[in-house]
Amino acid sequence: MLTFGAGMHIVRVEGIFKDYFLGNQIVQALSDITLDIEQGVFLAISGPSGSGKTTLLNVIGCIDAPTEGRLFINGHDVTDWSSNRLADLRAHSIGFIFQTFNLLPVLSAAENVEYPLLYRKDVSKKERQERVAYFLDMVGLTKYADHRPSQMSGGQRQRVAIARALAIKPTLILADEPTANLDRATGTEILHLMRDINRKLGTTFIFSTHDQRVIDMADRLVRIEDGVLRELGVRRDGHWATVQLTSPSQLAVDHSLQPLASLETVGAAV
Repeated sequence: MLTFGAGMHIVRVEGIFKDYFLGNQIVQALSDITLDIEQGVFLAISGPSGSGKTTLLNVIGCIDAPTEGRLFINGHDVTDWSSNRLADLRAHSIGFIFQTFNLLPVLSAAENVEYPLLYRKDVSKKERQERVAYFLDMVGLTKYADHRPSQMSGGQRQRVAIARALAIKPTLILADEPTANLDRATGTEILHLMRDINRKLGTTFIFSTHDQRVIDMADRLVRIEDGVLRELGVRRDGHWATVQLTSPSQLAVDHSLQPLASLETVGAAV
């Protein structure tokens, strides 16, 4: 098992494969992925287009079911859960941030943030309103609460999307190329905002990205190519310590990593 630290593991994937049909052909998007992700990390899954990074993010988010292997979220094996049970898990525990924002254009910023809470019977109207106000303030958009997406800039829309993801009070936020549709300055600003939230709330962030700025800000790194894990990294004192992966059964280990508590276990995937 490849382990990123000694803390609680919020995500575990064991021997994950994901196949798709393309016409009469089977395309293997993920091949034997085994990985533990510690609670509270700011993790970047990087790789070229078509590498499988978004597919891995979708599997972790219980949007795509693996063809083979097991998925654990918050210590629970969710691999065989029904679609309704997975939807309930997402509604309570997993927030999503998309590169295209995915805001409802007819709703205001406040209504977009509130929207995922409307399906939560455990959240009263009063609490919904309090959460909306709190998280819009956290992302600096209190005065834009009544604005619709068409009345806001790209950066402001992404801030609304972040507030919406936070409103359910998730343990895990998955962000798929969140800076792709933003200019450089705005994208950097959004990344700093998410990093600050990660530190303040302890919320785990997992990014699918090829943006070097995300990697530079992350404290954990997973590199994937052709659906296979190729590298794991842990940032320590501003520098990356990495493990190069050659195959699921054999790892090329950089011995400088061995004293680091951040990489508690480096071994063969089983």
